[in-house]
Amino acid sequence: MSSTSTSNGLKDRIGRYGVWSFALRAEEPSRRGELAEAAAELEEIGFRAVWLGGSSAARHAVPLLEATGALTVGTSIQSIWDYDAETSAAAFAQVDADHPGRFVLGLGVSHAKLAEQYRRPYSALVAYLDALDAAGVPADRRVLAALGPRTLELSRDRAAGAVPYLVTAEHTAQAREILGEGPLLAPELKVVLEPDPARARAIARETLAMYLALPNYTNNFLRLGFTEDDVTGGGSDRLVDAVFAWGDEAAVRDRIDTFRQAGADHVALQVVTGGPREKLPREEWRRLAYLLR
Repeated sequence: MSSTSTSNGLKDRIGRYGVWSFALRAEEPSRRGELAEAAAELEEIGFRAVWLGGSSAARHAVPLLEATGALTVGTSIQSIWDYDAETSAAAFAQVDADHPGRFVLGLGVSHAKLAEQYRRPYSALVAYLDALDAAGVPADRRVLAALGPRTLELSRDRAAGAVPYLVTAEHTAQAREILGEGPLLAPELKVVLEPDPARARAIARETLAMYLALPNYTNNFLRLGFTEDDVTGGGSDRLVDAVFAWGDEAAVRDRIDTFRQAGADHVALQVVTGGPREKLPREEWRRLAYLLR
């Protein structure tokens, strides 16, 4: 089967829009009911895919898969430093046996500041994919958190596509050119459903601040034409407006459409409210589902 046909199969399953969330993953058994209920509602209101934030693993997808009938659940991303390839392959096989075709393994190299083992990340990622191949994890069921050209090429050649995080529509257009038409391109986009510019940007900066301390992201912004001034001091208005969809429903829909027009097959929408990261923004998800109809 060609890489184009396998990637198109994934595109068909996940549709145009999904939900990206830190809050939909948890280790505490006491939260399984809450997560299952939220996943069932997301499927009911029309979302066909959920992406689990942080260094998620296959086990975090299980409560959501068990609570739904057709929802696709992916990791966005699982750090290659946190789980070795053999462990990942075994977990993938178990989840896929229980929920065939519904789990996607999203992988990435994380950041030097977050992983003590961080060395030669590109080579380490290639070796990880080699090990997954040997263990039988199919390429069409894994995606890569790719920012730079080399990792985007790897997403094209060794995976079903790319799930870039914290990117702009311009990056999406460049990624589409590198990937070509067939592979999946599913950027994450943060959403602030707040029409007041000052309030919306303040909420956005609360989230953006931690990412501006990570060179992988700031270097990518500099490659895209932003300046050092844009990536300091909490981020310039220009940067905030490029990586967040904020405003009323119409403005947010227009911004999401910009990513689609730039070449995204699927946009993974992360609602940002300024509240606790572990709180499920269910009302905001309902508003998103309505505006995307």
